[in-house]
Amino acid sequence: MGAEKHGLDLLAIEKKRVLVRVDFNVPQDERGAITDDTRIRAALPTLREILRRGGRPILMSHLGRPKGVDPKLRLDPVATRLSELLGVPVTKLSASTGPEVEAACASAQGGVVLLENVRFNAGETKGDGALAAQYAKLGDVFVNDAFGTSHRDESSVSGVARLLPSTAGHLLEAEIRAFQRVLDKPERPLVAILGGAKISDKLAVIDNLLDKVDCLLVGGGMAYTFLKAQGRKIGTSLCDDAHLETVRSALAKAGTRKVELLLPDDHVIAQKFAADAPSKVVSGDIPDGWMALDIGPRTQALYAQRIRTAKTLVWNGPMGVFEMPAFRGGTEAVGRAVAECPGYTVVGGGDSVAAVELLGLASKIRHISTGGGASLELLEGRDLPGISSLRTPV
Repeated sequence: MGAEKHGLDLLAIEKKRVLVRVDFNVPQDERGAITDDTRIRAALPTLREILRRGGRPILMSHLGRPKGVDPKLRLDPVATRLSELLGVPVTKLSASTGPEVEAACASAQGGVVLLENVRFNAGETKGDGALAAQYAKLGDVFVNDAFGTSHRDESSVSGVARLLPSTAGHLLEAEIRAFQRVLDKPERPLVAILGGAKISDKLAVIDNLLDKVDCLLVGGGMAYTFLKAQGRKIGTSLCDDAHLETVRSALAKAGTRKVELLLPDDHVIAQKFAADAPSKVVSGDIPDGWMALDIGPRTQALYAQRIRTAKTLVWNGPMGVFEMPAFRGGTEAVGRAVAECPGYTVVGGGDSVAAVELLGLASKIRHISTGGGASLELLEGRDLPGISSLRTPV
């Protein structure tokens, strides 16, 4: 028996106009030059397959958060770079809807068509159905390859998917498979590492993961709400007092579920939030007037030890203010341990990915997610409209 077909395999592409939602929201300098083309490169496997199978790709993407048409956020630099990377002509249109766009998409022969920034349209982020119908006129089938926007119910993401034969591209499919491997049938022990500043962003993630993981490591600013909830003194460290009771419930749930929940035991502290602030390491309580900006060396060693035992691991959020070299040690120790972990490793979230890239560890991670908000919502156990709206099984 042959391999089971799914995704692009099930979509008829030859001689079809293939409307593809990509994520070309790339960083640019003040002159408009692209400073990191990772997201463009990530779309190449899907686009190459469509071209190889005789399809005509018509691409939709957003760039930035424009309020109406913004000349600085046009996709012309993206079209130039995409053509260089793909090795085929890219026709960049000056709009994304209307009779002229429909005519250009209908008559396009060879190469790739790139529509103008879809967020120039007022109804895009509201999921306007009439706008989705205008997009749908441009293609015969639809492929979503934009994981980073798949948690949004937007016209060019889920709206079009509901109107045309639709499926996931290679990038989106890889993201789905990675998170399924972590959340559905992980090889154990399953270890999760959560960090970052705001605990409010992670409460739903914590609640869902406590039903699944064997060990949860907590770092970053969010750890100090946990420590205060335990009655520890945290000085002027970041704390979300409004969520102390929710955190106490999470601690109780970890105990009931027999999940090992580890919190920092020592800390790198300073008296102000600044790269040049004098710092020191303290164990236990944090003195008045001092704030924790990173996990300490003893915690780093313990976390690294737990990480190396994982058969499956997911990491979202840095352990401290890694942008400042003095407070990068915790994130670096965790990152290096994740890179050395022999199990299946997934890193998601913008800051975690940035840290992995900064430390030169990206090639040693099994899967690096391309979507911060989308990956968080998957870790929360939520359905993403950009995935659930697809008609063809992924």
